[in-house]
Amino acid sequence: MAQPVIHKLEAESHVAIALATYIADLSAKFIAAKGSFSVVLSGGTLIDTLRKLTEPPYVSSIDWSKWLIFFLDERVVPLSHSDSNYKLAYDGFLSKVPIPESNIYPIKEKLSPEEAAEEYEQRLKHLVANGTLKASPVTGFATFDLMLVGMGPDGHVASLFCWHFQRFEKNKWVTFITDSPKPPPSRITFTFPLINSASEIAMVVTGEDAADAVKVALGEHASYGYPLPVQKVSPEGNLTWFLDNEATSELK
Repeated sequence: MAQPVIHKLEAESHVAIALATYIADLSAKFIAAKGSFSVVLSGGTLIDTLRKLTEPPYVSSIDWSKWLIFFLDERVVPLSHSDSNYKLAYDGFLSKVPIPESNIYPIKEKLSPEEAAEEYEQRLKHLVANGTLKASPVTGFATFDLMLVGMGPDGHVASLFCWHFQRFEKNKWVTFITDSPKPPPSRITFTFPLINSASEIAMVVTGEDAADAVKVALGEHASYGYPLPVQKVSPEGNLTWFLDNEATSELK
């Protein structure tokens, strides 16, 4: 992995603008190179930070028809449920841009967490087999063009939490948990080998509640006494951090 690029911006509103420019540039680059742009979304405040993409000049300049949308993690609830990351993404972003519905890949409903994880993994493998997604020549895992990743105050990413063994998974592409420390308890999540096979990862972190974890992730010394999940984000490609002043308030 190349050295991370770290953008420290004054406020969340500045992060939203910088992120939109970054994404629009990558969209044009990947579509020109290979005819599509595969994007992985996470939940939480990230979706609201994407709001500038739904406004001029971005909304009319991006070729949305070439976007493919996937989900870094998902709560095992109906897609219409208020806890669903798909619903959050649809209401806040996807419903406001003309991405074809057939290019959006939510989880299957009415499956157990284990079944939902296995089904999503098999769907990704099928997309690699038919050429929709490329495979990493290093790991063999699917390579997404861009992963948009948030971070919890405890340093978790996706649904990979500090005290869960799933953070050490090496073989599966998608795994599941049934005991999330935050409700709802049942979720599926990309594993770190799949996450780290990405061409580009954007870590988007705002707000003072994330400051301690940002200090551990980017500072010289970890103060927790154990590594945080976010410290395992180390892509084959490029890692870019987008941070506001509140999130960096504990950094020297």
